[in-house]
Amino acid sequence: MMNKKFLSLALALVLSLSLAACGSKKEEAPAETPAETPAETTEPVVLNVAASSTPHAEILEQVVDVLAEQGIDLQIHEYGDYVVPNTAVEEGEEDANYFQHIPYLESFNEKEGTHLVSVGGIHIEPMGVYAGKTASLEELPDGAEIAIPNDPTNEGRALLLLEAQGLITLADSSNLEATPNDIVDNPKNLTFKELEAAMIPNAVDEVDLSVINVNYALEAGFNPTEDALAIEDADSPYVNIVAVKEGNENNPAVLALVEALQSDAVRDFINETYGGAVVPAF
Repeated sequence: MMNKKFLSLALALVLSLSLAACGSKKEEAPAETPAETPAETTEPVVLNVAASSTPHAEILEQVVDVLAEQGIDLQIHEYGDYVVPNTAVEEGEEDANYFQHIPYLESFNEKEGTHLVSVGGIHIEPMGVYAGKTASLEELPDGAEIAIPNDPTNEGRALLLLEAQGLITLADSSNLEATPNDIVDNPKNLTFKELEAAMIPNAVDEVDLSVINVNYALEAGFNPTEDALAIEDADSPYVNIVAVKEGNENNPAVLALVEALQSDAVRDFINETYGGAVVPAF
């Protein structure tokens, strides 16, 4: 009886040790190596910018690759007028615009109740006087008709340019928003055809002279430095700017855009491409 009891205890002990060993091996089995996850990719930041086609969009094209290297996808949207690019920024459809000078922006804000601000000056486009029915300033007849822009700041700018040529005298030469009503001396009895700035090149042959913004003159095939009868000095206060809605001045993508536009490469492009018709302002 004692031998049988001892044998039973021995078998039970062996079985217990065997099960414990199996359990130990299962616990010590190495954990499965998790599958490697692909590296996360950063989506580029899209920067929508409204611009006039010439020269603004052409200048913006020069920094597309520079911004792409910084993870910024510059999307250039061209507009043919001076109103929608501002309302689009105000309403958030565009992040910024590049087509206007500060006097125009300030006038637009006041008139339309918008909240646009400049984040950097890029270039100056000297306004010029172009021949139509009359070939030169010296040949301008009495009662001649001159086409000028009808928006407040560019109209005043055109009249100041005509005053600089001795054709008229304004009541206040510091008034950037002068109109024909502000002319106090008009020895040639000039009349003025007030048109949307973009339409003036189409009316050149219908009037004696036309005062045209450089971007529209370039689009119409004029070479301002060669074809203009008179042109603004290069130190004109009408610097073309990058503008955003107030509150977005520190947008990193916008700041990167301004930095890229104010580079030596862009300065060289402007000087080499436009030959003085567009002048860097930085």
